This record gives sequence, structure tokens and C-alpha cells, in this order.
Amino acid sequence: MDGGGPDAEGDPNALRVLIATDNHLGVHEKDLVRKDDAFITFREIFEIAKQQKVDCVFLGGDLFDINKPSRETMVRTMEILREYCFNDNPVQLEVLSDQTVNFPRRGVVNYEDPNYNVGLPVFMIHGNHDDPAGGENLSAIDLLSSCNLVNYFGKHTLSGSGTGKIKLKPVLMQKGQTRIALYGLGYIRDARLHQMFSVKGNVEWARPEDKEGMRTNSWFNAMLIHQNRPSHSPKNAISERYLPTWLDLVVWGHEHECLVEPTEDAAGNFVVSQPGSSVVTSLIEGEAKKKQILLLEVKYDEQNPDGAPFWRTTPIPLETTRPFEWKQISLTERARAPVEEGGLGSDWSDPAAAAVGATGAGG
Repeated sequence: MDGGGPDAEGDPNALRVLIATDNHLGVHEKDLVRKDDAFITFREIFEIAKQQKVDCVFLGGDLFDINKPSRETMVRTMEILREYCFNDNPVQLEVLSDQTVNFPRRGVVNYEDPNYNVGLPVFMIHGNHDDPAGGENLSAIDLLSSCNLVNYFGKHTLSGSGTGKIKLKPVLMQKGQTRIALYGLGYIRDARLHQMFSVKGNVEWARPEDKEGMRTNSWFNAMLIHQNRPSHSPKNAISERYLPTWLDLVVWGHEHECLVEPTEDAAGNFVVSQPGSSVVTSLIEGEAKKKQILLLEVKYDEQNPDGAPFWRTTPIPLETTRPFEWKQISLTERARAPVEEGGLGSDWSDPAAAAVGATGAGG
């Protein structure tokens, strides 16, 4: 970022955020070799947050691997969050929006609770692995929120008939003169959410009020979303074209392939970052890429305070993830390798294929 972009730690107007998704704590819990992998990397993420002296952390869903984490998983998660989030560091963020709307269960952002010393706020949504359920619509994340460890938002109760309606109201945060409007959309069944977006008026977006000294255009608009992307099935995924053009950055959770470097949407209106999972959960090609998280820095434009702020992102590689390599092997090509390399030579032919060919010719 040129000129007046965010430059240094300690700038009272430079807002620094560490972003990660799909931590899947508790994955491989019964595997004596891999059971600690997710927790080791989760601790590394918060160690990076500490070293980078960020103002807060954003988590984009699937903190847990299953809907009902074991007691061991819950305790280990709480211990890490308590170690890094509870301290005497001053929080320079101010939440300007209605906190009873943003955090309806607790009604207040955790670092403003006088009974706790929160020095590193965490703002997070749920994913499809840890989504709310039951009569009270509760998630395992609600337990963390009740313990004042995280700020859980983006849980939407569907209203109206048919597919339902939702209204996304952002968490409005300010540090100095820099402002972020953070939108959260925790996981909703993809086919249903696709139908909602397809009907005009079923998904509404609230924007910051436009007023003197705090123009709507002066906000940096970020979104956390946890859904399928259209590469799977258009009707069982959420297209980027459904999202508002005035967004600046969309952090896409759920997809495990690391595509953390922000790229423009098809229309060129906003950029999308897909950090991917922080731990290998399945043996697929997308999991073999280097795992990374994202540092976001935002700073208001001193020359044009009513205009869009400066911002930049920096991918940060994770060093504690278990190495995983993916390679496609053709047995036919391997068989035709030179004899000195362990093959059968380039003249080798597959007898099964030859037999099929002979049968076809005779029939």
C-alpha cells in the first residue's frame, strides 16, 4: 500500500487483525499420532497474534471438528484461549453498533465486561461442523462465549415463511479514526441459503449510518462467511455475485484449500481470501498446499477522512502443520519406465487392455 497506508505497530489509527478459518479442533482425536496436530497449530496462530501485536482475531467457522466436542477438546480449547486472550493489555477497539444485536446472548463485547481482563478479543462465526442446534439453538461456541473467551456473532434466526429471511447487521468497530464494519454469516444449509439469495428481499444488509464525520464510504467493509463455493454445485453453494458490491474483503471459510492471497470476484467489486484449514483433515490434493493465515491492516486516509481507508493483507505461513504431500501416479507410465529404474521398459503393454481389444475385435 502506497503513501498513507498502514505502516507500523503502535499507530493509534492502524487497525491490525489476524484471520484464520477451519481450525477443526478435536480432529483425529482418537489417533495417538495426530490427535495434537490441530491444537499445536491453533496455539501457533495465537502466538503469531501475540508477536504481531494485533488488535483482534477473526475466526471464520469450524473452530471445532464435530458438533459436540469432547470434554478434552473443550478444555484444551479454553486453556489456549484463556492463555492468550486474558491479560492486562489495553484494547483500543470501540464497538459502536448495538451490542445487544451483535451479541444477543451476552449483550456486550467481552472486553467491556468489568469482571474479566480481556486483552485480545476474538470475533468468530460458526461453521457447518459446529453449527447451533436444539430447541435453544446453541452451539459449542456458545459455551466459549458464556465463558467470555470469544465474541460469537453471525448466528441468524430465520424469519418469515418458506425459505426464510435474514438481515445482516455488522459489528461496527473503531480504532482511532479507522473504522471496520464486520459482517458475519454463520453456516446455513447451502441449498436453503441459495434459495434465499435467489429471492429478492430475503437477505437484507444493514449499512453504517451516513452522518457528519462518519460517512458510509469511510468504513472498511469486511465479511466472514462459511459456505460452499460454486465449484461444487451451483445450486448447493453460494455465488460471489449474491454479495453486495460495496464489500471490500470477503473471508471465505469452509473450503480447506489455502487460497489466502486475496483475489477479485468475477465482477471486480471486492476481493476474496480463502485461508483454508489450519490442519489437514482429509487426504485430498487441496490439503497438500502450504497452510497460511492472513494479517489484515486498515488505516483511515488522513487526506480524505470521509473516503475509503487504506488497507493491505499479508499471508503468514504456518510452521507447525504436519507435512502432507500429494502426487498422482500412473501405474502404466511407471511400468513403462526404463528397466534400470525399476520399470518393465517402454515396449511393455498392458495385457488386460490387449485382451479387451482382442475381445472387441472378435465380437
